[in-house]
Amino acid sequence: MPRKKIFLNNYQEAITVLGEQDKNVNDIEKKHRVKVYSFEDSRTNQYVIEITGKQQKVNEAFQELVALKDNNIPIKISSHIPSAEKKDVSGYVYTAFNGKTIVPISANQKKYIEAIKKYDLVFGIGPAGTGKTYLAVASALLMLESGRVQKIVLTRPVVESGEKLGFLPGDLYEKINPYLRPLYDAFHTMLGPEKFKRYREDETIEIVPLAYMRGRTLENAFIILDEAQNTVAEQMKMFLTRMGFNSQAVVTGDVTQIDLDNKKQSGLVQCQKILKNIAGIDFVHFNESDVIRHKLVREIVKAYDLWEKRADA
Repeated sequence: MPRKKIFLNNYQEAITVLGEQDKNVNDIEKKHRVKVYSFEDSRTNQYVIEITGKQQKVNEAFQELVALKDNNIPIKISSHIPSAEKKDVSGYVYTAFNGKTIVPISANQKKYIEAIKKYDLVFGIGPAGTGKTYLAVASALLMLESGRVQKIVLTRPVVESGEKLGFLPGDLYEKINPYLRPLYDAFHTMLGPEKFKRYREDETIEIVPLAYMRGRTLENAFIILDEAQNTVAEQMKMFLTRMGFNSQAVVTGDVTQIDLDNKKQSGLVQCQKILKNIAGIDFVHFNESDVIRHKLVREIVKAYDLWEKRADA
């Protein structure tokens, strides 16, 4: 795919070009239908803006961004570029469109983020409210906007009682929307509705039910499998073997909330035994101390854990 890069001399030039809350970049992406990534090159310590798309559109967007650079009129910004000139934030993950900085809070969340940086396949396992999905989405966006992957693929097994996917009204997105709502919410929070919609329309972000993943090979992609406790072993194997070159996968789930008729068939339960000795894979386990929702959620998780342990005794 045609691409061009602009190399910036310092953080102030990055501020000038990107615009407040990346407004300049967002406007240019929409106007020219290109993708613009911004990142800091660790080898040269230069800020880089990379434009990809159709050749003519890339050239037009390039000229506009160069003009912004040459104008050199500094304005306030909340950018996606971590910088030594910005306040150091331990465990920084991503800066949302509204300027909110997303960072891991608990020790296990920090371990999770470090695992995602280090390993190509990471499993985040634990109760609701521990940030498994939210932090995976933030990590995916950071990799996308730094140019390390070209797309994000979200998937989830469709396991519900009663209604079948085929009987729901609407197109594919409308059918699976209720099942993937937590992922949608995370992207809305981080990207804002307009940019999320644009990424969906050009399939920079692709959202598919797990059944539609069979037969595919995903390259240059960040892949998230959510609610993995509701996969069976065959589905889990099918998903994990979709990874292509330069791809990374994060699998999230809660083994205490399995909706399968036979809970022992859960692919998430079984894969912990099958894959535990493979290099390049890491498992991060969360508990009630990592819950960051309403204070009652932590107590509810703890109470259910105690009740289930007594029931198994």
